[in-house]
Parts: sequence; C-alpha cells; structure tokens
Amino acid sequence: MTRVRVTAPRTFTPGSGALPDARSAADSRDAAEESDAGQVFVRSLIRSQLRLAVVVAAGFLLILVAFPLMLGLVPGLAESTIVGLPFDWVLLGAGIYPVIGLSAWLYIRTAARNEARYRDLVGDK
Repeated sequence: MTRVRVTAPRTFTPGSGALPDARSAADSRDAAEESDAGQVFVRSLIRSQLRLAVVVAAGFLLILVAFPLMLGLVPGLAESTIVGLPFDWVLLGAGIYPVIGLSAWLYIRTAARNEARYRDLVGDK
C-alpha cells in the first residue's frame, strides 16, 4: 500500500501584508518526518500553538467573567444609562466585541509567528 499525501499549494492570505513564503508546508513536514531533530521541532510547534490557544482562551474568559462581576460589585452601575441605553448593553457592545476582535488578532499574529519560526528552524537543517 502506497501512502499518498495530498496538499494544496500555499496561497496569499489577504491582509497579511506579506507575500507567500517560497517554501511549502509539505517540504517542512517532509523534512520534519525524516529526522529525530525534525520530530522535536514538530512537537515544539504543537506545544507552542497549544500554549498560545490556552493563554488566549483563558485571558478571554477571564475578561468575559470580569464584566458581569463588575456590574454586580459596583452599586447602581447596572441601572445606569448612557445616551438612553442601559449600561450593560453598552458594556456588551463596546466592551466585549472589541475584546473578541483583539483576542482573535493577537492569536492569528502569534500563531503565524510560531509557524514562521518553525519554518526557519526546519529550513536551517
């Protein structure tokens, strides 16, 4: 039985501000599978990506839990209004959604940096 790997070509990611790297992901994976050092690099990449995901998720959840606690701990804050809108609605609209966007942006940026470091390590072999 022959093992066949099907991969898509690297494409340009809009908004990344950089042209696609000439090295393909398949080349990186092949190099990593060939040696023990390559397998160490792959495990390191997986650990760093997992650590990043846990840190971003924990930070986001901490902020998400802090908003309702703030409403409950500060007396009169839940009943206050801003421009005729209840404060908790303003807090959700102007507080939570930007946090979601910032968390996503930081995650994508750091994950791409982790992968670029991995490609640099594999390329230097």
